[in-house]
Amino acid sequence: MKRVAALVVAFVLIGVTAWLVWPTAPDVRGQDQRITVVDGPSGDQRVELDTTFFPPPGGGKAPAVLIAHGFGGSKRSVRDQAIRVAQDGYAVLTWSARGFGRSTGQIALNSPDYEVKDVKQLIDWLAKRPEVQLDKAGDPRVGIAGGSYGGAIALMAAAHDHRVDAIVPQITWSDLADALFPNTAVQNPPVQPNAAGQGAAGQRAESGVFKRMWAGIFFGQGVSLDNLATSLGAGREQATAPLTPEHARCGRFLPAICDVYQQVATDGKATPEAVALLRRSSPITVAGQIKAPTLLLQGQRDSLFPLSHADANARAIAAAGTPVSLAWFDGGHDGGDGEVDWLFEQSSAWFNRYLKGEGPAGTATPVSAFTVTRDGGRDPGTRQRIRLHPEAASYPGLLGTGTTAVPLSGPQQNIVNPPGGAPASISAVPGIGGLLGGGGNNPGVSIDMPGQSAAFESPPLSAPLQLTGTPTARIRVSGKGEATLFAKLYDVADSAQPPTLPAGLVAPIRVTIPEDTGSVEATVTLPAVDHDFAAGHRLRLVVTTTDMGYATPAQPAAYQVALAAPALAVPTVRTLAAAPAGVAWWVWAMPLAAVVIAAGILVTGRTGARRHRADPVPAGSPGGNGQAPDRPAADLSEPDRAAEVPLEISGLTKAYRNGELAVDGLSFRVEQGQVLGLLGPNGAGKTTTMRMMMGLIRPDAGEIRIFGEPVTPGAPVLSRLGSFVEGPGFLPHLSGRDNIELYWAATGRPAADAHFDEALEIANLGKALERAVRTYSQGMRQRLAIAQAMLGLPDLLVLDEPTNGLDPPQIREMREVLKRYARDGRTVIVSSHMLAEVEQTCSHVVVMQRGRLVSAGPVSTLLGAATVANGHGPRLEDVFLDLIGDKS
Repeated sequence: MKRVAALVVAFVLIGVTAWLVWPTAPDVRGQDQRITVVDGPSGDQRVELDTTFFPPPGGGKAPAVLIAHGFGGSKRSVRDQAIRVAQDGYAVLTWSARGFGRSTGQIALNSPDYEVKDVKQLIDWLAKRPEVQLDKAGDPRVGIAGGSYGGAIALMAAAHDHRVDAIVPQITWSDLADALFPNTAVQNPPVQPNAAGQGAAGQRAESGVFKRMWAGIFFGQGVSLDNLATSLGAGREQATAPLTPEHARCGRFLPAICDVYQQVATDGKATPEAVALLRRSSPITVAGQIKAPTLLLQGQRDSLFPLSHADANARAIAAAGTPVSLAWFDGGHDGGDGEVDWLFEQSSAWFNRYLKGEGPAGTATPVSAFTVTRDGGRDPGTRQRIRLHPEAASYPGLLGTGTTAVPLSGPQQNIVNPPGGAPASISAVPGIGGLLGGGGNNPGVSIDMPGQSAAFESPPLSAPLQLTGTPTARIRVSGKGEATLFAKLYDVADSAQPPTLPAGLVAPIRVTIPEDTGSVEATVTLPAVDHDFAAGHRLRLVVTTTDMGYATPAQPAAYQVALAAPALAVPTVRTLAAAPAGVAWWVWAMPLAAVVIAAGILVTGRTGARRHRADPVPAGSPGGNGQAPDRPAADLSEPDRAAEVPLEISGLTKAYRNGELAVDGLSFRVEQGQVLGLLGPNGAGKTTTMRMMMGLIRPDAGEIRIFGEPVTPGAPVLSRLGSFVEGPGFLPHLSGRDNIELYWAATGRPAADAHFDEALEIANLGKALERAVRTYSQGMRQRLAIAQAMLGLPDLLVLDEPTNGLDPPQIREMREVLKRYARDGRTVIVSSHMLAEVEQTCSHVVVMQRGRLVSAGPVSTLLGAATVANGHGPRLEDVFLDLIGDKS
């Protein structure tokens, strides 16, 4: 017992020491500056910008990052972000845009004549700073990041100033006119343009529906008297001084903007002057000029700038041959989680790649990656929310890689627009989503007023349906004159639960009904969302006459709405592969937890540490190319035979707290020398099974044996297992090498047993091993995690999506590493959605569906059987889809 106690104390001391010597973040100090710029159409307006410069904390020269604030904010709004970026080794400049904070001037909505000229002069200022790195042309190495209003200036500045080397715009617009006057309907036949040109093709904003509440919030912030005198050049103590009528009417806006707003707010319709003014501040008009690699981060809960705006920006920038990546995250102007840490990681990796030259710069193709945040439910053991980030190698657009036609039915229905448009239906109300905690699990509140809405519904789904993009429907509207309507797509479970409106979004429609026919057909593009419709659920298309967030006609009217086509077109993206979740809460507890687990393993003993090796399988033999031949057991006693089996699962069952089975009576066995692919769609139970393999959660029934020993938390036999499940979990402020070494030290095993050189050779990180892990890209963290799993060359290696974040050469190299690892007599289990890669890497597969075993056996046998059945050689993807019953 004394020896045990001494071991525990020793490991606790290791943990405490690691905590005490944990490197603190570099000290960053900001320098406030007043920078005078000259802007305006004639270049004759002098404006003082209130800025703060953060030199790189390590000294020397570094690339620079400009961080722009959102509408209604100031440089103080982004101070924390600026400090974090500076700690990553950048020179950072923040500023209050003209008309905001303590800067002078008036708001011009990111006009090329005003705000864009200001940013160009800020870049001039950076070029003269001794702390800022210059390129060969003598220009500063510079990137721009910002959200909403700040995201738009990043795009506009990059288009007008090619000294910008990389940008990361977030939750911003492509066409400001379309954002404030959307119209998602294309009517057939098209309406003829009137004298003002309204209604002509390509002029949707001119006939769009005014986003009244959002516009009111924007303009209200701009005319707020709070700090108004400061923005006009006076001190704060003068903020209560008498204001001129013009200042009281327009506040911090340019008078031209004020005039346009008052006109459209009164009439509720766009004017040609309003559309022209807003389009001058729209990135879509200049996106083809952007040469800076662009990472677009757009929120899925955003009724102001929905996902379609990021889509338009991405396509326009990519058309010019500029590298673009796009991510849809859980957040936006309507609330959601925000994913602050994950977004910072993506931005940091992007700037490291294109400003510091770290990673495979120059290899990206236009629209090189697409990532979506999805809710993975809750971990059955910890009940913590699981966040998934599926990825596709290329952006599929809002129409997806395929389309599923979902039948809709319902009769023609009468709906009315009430006098004054009140009471109005409710979908997304600005500011309400955040107050109600709207996110992936809480879609917010939606109310359709009786008599104002028509509904069309699908039969219950026979299988899950993952919508990714913009569904479309065709409707027929009968009545007189111009009809303003709103379309929504609900997820309907059963009568006991209220329908869910994904992301709380609605599609505004305005159509003109010809007098001679009395009706018009229109194709309605519903909001872009990423939503999983469960089997048994129904899709409900609702068309209403009112919505609280928009301006609707005051005159009463009646319409009839019917389906013009009996199906809803639902886009899907099959190329999205599940990626690990971001850094979880448990990462921060890892040092002490590792100490406790290591002490438990040592106390229990090492009776299972004996290793078994099998002779390599020669190429061309029945088990060649990584395959293991079936081994006879006649020469072994039953206990010895069991001890030779790396993994045997019998009757494994695990249920969620609500009783739903995550794993249901699962049984299979894995032999030495195999590379086994664990396959199944999302929700099949793969990750839960792997967590039970590792002893992280206990099964409700059944048994797992590794080399003949039952698996329980802290079981000695787990020392023969190396794993990488649910994403890399590292200490962000430690280097890659320090993370690996600390992990191994916590196991209590001799350093000589770690085989550091072999593992780090697999990671292939070079000098980056000495950098803090928080600066790594996803692919770099992925490779480090796999190297960590291989420390000690474990007999059984379990990897969850090992190729996520890797480029094609790295994927090919990883394939050979895993095959070679198995040929040396060890065993590898790989969970992956990349079926083509599994086909080339794995000797055997186990296919799961809804927690149950669907099929198991050698890859060659599965493909051979399918060849006999179909008369041709199929791909593993075809076999997999047949096994899980997906015929689409």
